[in-house]
Amino acid sequence: MSIKNETPLKTLEEKVISFLQKYAKNERAKNIISVQVAQTSLMENHLYQDLGFKSRVEMGRFMKEHFPLLAQNKPQDKLWKKYIYDSIGEIAPACEDCKDQINCFVCKVSE
Repeated sequence: MSIKNETPLKTLEEKVISFLQKYAKNERAKNIISVQVAQTSLMENHLYQDLGFKSRVEMGRFMKEHFPLLAQNKPQDKLWKKYIYDSIGEIAPACEDCKDQINCFVCKVSE
């Protein structure tokens, strides 16, 4: 069963920004990095890919550098985009049409 996310993209972006800003290490992370991550999280690929990282490990280092407490709290077995959207009670736009929902760490869309 697929759940369609009806939250407008701008609202999703604002919710992600607000969430990330709570965990920002400094003003740069709060005002620049959180906006960049939020905007990119609306894209169709994995977050690490859309941010230009070669691997999830690089993504993890980036998030740990800019959002250390958030990185500390994130379960190891959950992808960043999924973790962020689960934390704000939403489903990422890319998840709606994802062909890999079965393998996505108890994906809300596939429930």
